[in-house]
Amino acid sequence: MNYTTFNKNRLAIAVGLLLGTAGQAAFAQEGNESDQDPSVEVIEVQGIRGSLIRAMDIKRSTPGVMDAISAEEMGKFPDSNLAESLQRITGVSVSRANGEGSEITVRGFGPGFNLITLNGRQMPGTGFTRSYSLQHLSSEGVSALEVYKTAKAELPSGGLGATVNIVTSKPLQQPGQRYSFMAKALHDTSVVEGDDVTPEIAGIYSNTFNDDKLGFAVSFSHYQRDFQRQQANIQGWQANVDLPEYNESTMIDPRAVDDEGNRIGNYFFPKDMNYGIDNVENDRTNAQLTFQYAPNDDITMTLDYTMTNAIVGLESVGWGIWNEFGGNINGYELDENGTAIYADIGGNDGSFTAFRETTEVDARSIGLNIDWQVTDDLKFNIDYHDSSNEIDNGADDGMGSNGQIILGSDKLITKIYDYRDGEVPSAFIRWQNGTNELMPSEIDSNFSQFIHSPGESNVEQLQFDGEWYNSKFDIPMPLVKFGFARTEQTMYGTNAWSGLRGGPGFNPSFPEIFPDSMFTRYDTGSFLDEFAGGGADLMPNYYYTYDFDEAVARQMAYLTEDIMGGDAYVPDAYFNGITGESEVEEVTNSIYVQTEWEFDIGDYPAQLIAGARYEETDVTSTVRQRVEQQVNWVAASEWIMQYEEGGTANYLTQEGSHDVFLPSIDFRLDVTDELQARVSWGKTMSRAPLGFLAGGRALSGSPKPGSRTGSQGNPNLLPFESTNLDVALEYYYGEASYASIVWFKKDVDNFIQTTITETTIDGLYDIYNGPRYQQAIADIEARGEQATSTAIFDQMLANGHGNADGQIEPNSNDPLIVWNVSQPNNTDAKSVDGVEVALQHMIGETGFGFNVNATFVNGDVEFDVDSLTQQAPLTGLGDSANLQAFYEKDGLSVKVTYAWRDDYLLGVGQAQGSADAPPQFFKDYGQVDMSINYDINENLTVFLDALNLNNETEQGYGRYEEQFLFARQYGTRYALGVRYGFN
Repeated sequence: MNYTTFNKNRLAIAVGLLLGTAGQAAFAQEGNESDQDPSVEVIEVQGIRGSLIRAMDIKRSTPGVMDAISAEEMGKFPDSNLAESLQRITGVSVSRANGEGSEITVRGFGPGFNLITLNGRQMPGTGFTRSYSLQHLSSEGVSALEVYKTAKAELPSGGLGATVNIVTSKPLQQPGQRYSFMAKALHDTSVVEGDDVTPEIAGIYSNTFNDDKLGFAVSFSHYQRDFQRQQANIQGWQANVDLPEYNESTMIDPRAVDDEGNRIGNYFFPKDMNYGIDNVENDRTNAQLTFQYAPNDDITMTLDYTMTNAIVGLESVGWGIWNEFGGNINGYELDENGTAIYADIGGNDGSFTAFRETTEVDARSIGLNIDWQVTDDLKFNIDYHDSSNEIDNGADDGMGSNGQIILGSDKLITKIYDYRDGEVPSAFIRWQNGTNELMPSEIDSNFSQFIHSPGESNVEQLQFDGEWYNSKFDIPMPLVKFGFARTEQTMYGTNAWSGLRGGPGFNPSFPEIFPDSMFTRYDTGSFLDEFAGGGADLMPNYYYTYDFDEAVARQMAYLTEDIMGGDAYVPDAYFNGITGESEVEEVTNSIYVQTEWEFDIGDYPAQLIAGARYEETDVTSTVRQRVEQQVNWVAASEWIMQYEEGGTANYLTQEGSHDVFLPSIDFRLDVTDELQARVSWGKTMSRAPLGFLAGGRALSGSPKPGSRTGSQGNPNLLPFESTNLDVALEYYYGEASYASIVWFKKDVDNFIQTTITETTIDGLYDIYNGPRYQQAIADIEARGEQATSTAIFDQMLANGHGNADGQIEPNSNDPLIVWNVSQPNNTDAKSVDGVEVALQHMIGETGFGFNVNATFVNGDVEFDVDSLTQQAPLTGLGDSANLQAFYEKDGLSVKVTYAWRDDYLLGVGQAQGSADAPPQFFKDYGQVDMSINYDINENLTVFLDALNLNNETEQGYGRYEEQFLFARQYGTRYALGVRYGFN
């Protein structure tokens, strides 16, 4: 095959062919096909090399700092998952869900800071987030991904880190009949209960008619994946809990001491320790239908429809210990940071859990675009779309919710947490039966609960863009762009909770409703065996499973006094109605103008892009919530909020507004034909997370001591605003070969910090540490026994403080509950700077080539792990690097990629952590993938893909690495397939 170096006209043609004229995908396009020299022959290079050539040419010709990924050929993107492809770009790293790339972080700014558009259109996120999940969009119909890292007035706002535009194939951009069909057989080495081999099929068909004035294109894909996720996790770490008097024989504390012999510094204990196995079925269908009509050379009309339906079914089993709020500690060993690496804890329980959930995501988008060349100098583009994204965690028709049932026992002597060796902590129980193992006959009912929390997000958007080409005035300004847009975004969600049913609490007076035959015992030999300390070395080295349907049916039947005669699922009446309802409406009007200037500085050609964008946004939040009445202590480890019955719903409507002015300047200097220097300055913004804008106050429905939490939204939050400076040097020294280095700095105003405030609410009294509670402790200790939560609960009942249902209700002489209520607020400015380096090199005509890049970031946005004060750090900040090496010649292509991401802050706050909002860190992660393709002929290709060849695992921790939070193990995935196409 011949290769040629693109001159300026050929470059413009290539860019035009790639991006087409439909939608806002014309961001990177320069000029019209009608302006090109028809005598210039365009040679289309396909495969890996062709993809890299086109991506590099887009990067080179586009003002500002940007990167792109191009399809290798029609229907074949470099990776089957768009997020996995984006991580090949300098400065981009991915967040993973179920072992697959889902969302992106750019230059240390996480998913909520990046805007993802589809053909220039803002797409709705999932639930109450702005993040569009790339996991749910097939790559077959995508022709390019454009990543804009610097400000541009013409770009829609929202991409503080970057704006990513997904460009789909259009029939009129490459006339004639073209098609590609693909079929894969997928095998996930982790699968146990699903199918060993699952299918993936995809195709794209495009054709034009009526002298290429009418075009039609359709793409589709269907994907199934069965796999198993093995995991261990701790929900949270408690700081500075009550410790018994120090005893050198049972306690080790190496922290420094003061002059009086007191230990200096904080100390931390785990709230629980859990292990689980999730068997997952993933089913996803994508389709896009596109019609184009060009009645003449000046007008092109595009009508398109995009749909996604993704269903994830989850069957889980779990086991572990519960340590409540950090009391009843008998012995421990701390490290130098005060983290418990060993703890002997009395009271509470051990349990075995079954969980089921079916979640469906249903996304739809319909759009109309009219591109009109009014005159030789004036061009208009009108674009409208209406898009929705619905998510429902109750897609299981029988249950209509997700369901959890917990069985176990509180008949224990003590629980042992041990993280002194290995990568996974052990947590075993010394049972009262004299062994470290609970027998099936000793397993009792604790509780079950059912939650239904569907949500919907919608975006309706109208955009008008204009371009004026200057052919009349003798000034070096060839082009002016201008436009306005209106975007209406709504988010709606409800929540319904059954409460704790089937107990709660382990009750020895229950009859024998769970026979021994219901339980199956397994050892942990193959569980988390990729981790040191996992597998057979784990303690406990056993677990029980049981059938979810049977357990629920038996528990429900007992409650209705109809043993095994009840429905296997929770009836509709089981829910106490909608416990919460939230809606946020956000309306944004925007206007922009952008000018392009071309001139020489001495002998050096230069280009200047200058513009500004102005936006006004109005926010309306409507929240419905039930009125809290009191908190009952219903079982030793369960506290439940009671709500007013029969009252009218409590509605709260709040409003907010803000405006932003976003100027931008891009300057490019062609130092030589190969060397370019760029300087970009401008402002970008990202709006507050949608969930933060929902006003109203919500308190925990299960407020255990140490977890008396609540949240409150703030519709008046201002958006993050970043003033950015980029300086880049790019050297294009060969076909598809270049080197670049970029220094960037972002100064971000209006950073959002979640502030936690201690609040009491009239009428909500606290049984914990009240007079009756203290009397029970005195009674227990008078007998020389340990006052565990179980012992205190039983003693209060014995003292006559229980109601007819065996629950303890608060009294007016109890103290008020102290709630830790979190609310987001804007705080001070933060700064991030970093360096991006990239090298892409083709090794002559050998067929070998490689692409390597790395990003190094830092700033004053890191989490101070030694401080218990509330903080507003930047999530996602961390270094990253990517390597892609390939060989492509004579029909054979082999590609190996490695993506690495350093430790980074995953989030602030832990599900059962202290009120000081402790952090969650993700350990460094590096994954190796490989792809082999062989062209049997010019139309037929067979291929083999292998993902996560190194079987990388995921790990997370709290303030310090010794504060274990999670470990997850998946496996390697293989795909064997065939592709047939005609281009």
